[in-house]
Amino acid sequence: MAIDVLSQSAVEIAEKINSRVVLFLEAPPKEIESRILSNTELTVVVIGPVFDVRNRRLIRLSIPLTLDRESVLNLVSAFLLEQGLIKEGESFVYVSSSEIGIRPVKRNLFAVNGFFSQSRSVVQKLLEIAIELSIEGREGHPIGTIFVVGDVKNVMKHSHSMLPNPFKGHKINVLDRNSKEIIKEFAQLDGAFIVSSRGRILAAGVYLEVDPKSLDLRLPPGLGSRHIAAAGITKLTKATAISLSESGTIRIFKNGMMLLEYNPRMKY
Repeated sequence: MAIDVLSQSAVEIAEKINSRVVLFLEAPPKEIESRILSNTELTVVVIGPVFDVRNRRLIRLSIPLTLDRESVLNLVSAFLLEQGLIKEGESFVYVSSSEIGIRPVKRNLFAVNGFFSQSRSVVQKLLEIAIELSIEGREGHPIGTIFVVGDVKNVMKHSHSMLPNPFKGHKINVLDRNSKEIIKEFAQLDGAFIVSSRGRILAAGVYLEVDPKSLDLRLPPGLGSRHIAAAGITKLTKATAISLSESGTIRIFKNGMMLLEYNPRMKY
């Protein structure tokens, strides 16, 4: 079985380079997990439908499967740094049913401290919706929008409504099965969605009051105003922001830094 052979090779590589983590990009058989945990001191990280971080040696992360490989590795790197499971400059080994690789970690590429917090499932769901909007648009037209998740009180202090709030008095939650089409419909409005850490949509069509000149934003050149606003609000608050440009590019920001950049329309 290919994954069995590759997993053994991944363990040997990890031990040779003094790595502390082996990442499975797809869930291996349980006996492989058990064997690694019993015979080594490595931490095993598995990408799949389950999120479970209670066991520090066997960690399960749910990351959208529609993301490209680079984005998945970026998110895992951010998690490992955030949880203190790996240090800047160290590497982890990743393995799938067809490949093995070594991933060095550089802190300045990632925004950590809270991305995989209580709002994790909310951010994941909004990321999935952003990917669908990037690919499909709305009624044949490209869509650009921002989702701001968490730290709602402070976000509201740095924003104002551009139109009557369509979600006022309604308890619509992004985790509800029937909310996706509603979110996609209102994504056509200018401005941002404000979403609580538990997923309730509090407002849409919100203007984010961000002055990038007064903030120390560590961003790559060439970003448009939508992405800069998304980055800025995460610098001013503890929120996480997902921005979608009309070109289809999705970016996630935390602490004023870009954690992920991905365009589902492009082939990587």
